[in-house]
Amino acid sequence: MVRGIAGAFLAGMMAGPLAADEAQTGDGQWWWDDGWWQEGQLNPDIENYEVEVERLEYERDDVIVPAMVARPADGEDYPAILWSHGRRGLDHLAELHVKRLAARGFVVLAPDLYTGRFIETHPLDHDYELEGDLDRGLDELLAREDILGDRACLVSITRGGYKTLKVAVTHERQVDDVACWAGYYPHVQDPNLGEPHQVYRYASEFNQLEIPVMILIGDEEQYQRHRTAKMAADGLKDRGGDVTWIEYPGVGRGFDFRNGDNRTFADDLAARDAMVRVTRFVNEHLRKE
Repeated sequence: MVRGIAGAFLAGMMAGPLAADEAQTGDGQWWWDDGWWQEGQLNPDIENYEVEVERLEYERDDVIVPAMVARPADGEDYPAILWSHGRRGLDHLAELHVKRLAARGFVVLAPDLYTGRFIETHPLDHDYELEGDLDRGLDELLAREDILGDRACLVSITRGGYKTLKVAVTHERQVDDVACWAGYYPHVQDPNLGEPHQVYRYASEFNQLEIPVMILIGDEEQYQRHRTAKMAADGLKDRGGDVTWIEYPGVGRGFDFRNGDNRTFADDLAARDAMVRVTRFVNEHLRKE
């Protein structure tokens, strides 16, 4: 099991993101890389940047939304990412993920969608106003003078997947303002719907995505989350959508957020590989502009 995960990570340092539903063995799989296997080449094109963090606020409908912006500290311009947290909010672990993204060479704006609306962490119900607050954050990001181009990519974790989906589709920001969508084990159903919808359906908005999509998930993710995300990915792909599905064998829920005694070697390998793949995915769609 560990050998399979390690192969995925090492290949991830070189291989481009390719979706595959076949067995996770042999060349030709999404994790395979000839450069590593034949020549020993490992991670030659992923740079590390020192990160600086800025705190700001923006307003929507008389609500003040705090946000953090993480970016390379060298003063140069970089591609833009709008990042959305899940139920846990923009806590310490979430901020670490934002900084890890910025260290890959991005300007990442991550709103704290709960504080301005006095929502406690880990809410059960979803407040639809948060989607509008996140959409307003996209305006704030695209107005910055330190980003490359005039579009951003959306990257999210868990329930943030639903919020970014609504920004792209319901708020009509895809294509013109948003170039791609990436979700770590994303929730792609309205959280306020009942159990049958959570297990057997996904948000119809997903079928309306017109931009490239990447989903990164462990094969031991919660059943309802994994099933719904896979149905959404397959449905969009069947409609001709550009979908990359990355599934890590032996990896469970929250692999990029477990810390301390809860973190495993497999979690760390998956998290590093996922960061490389998201980096390449975003650069592919923003640096070409």
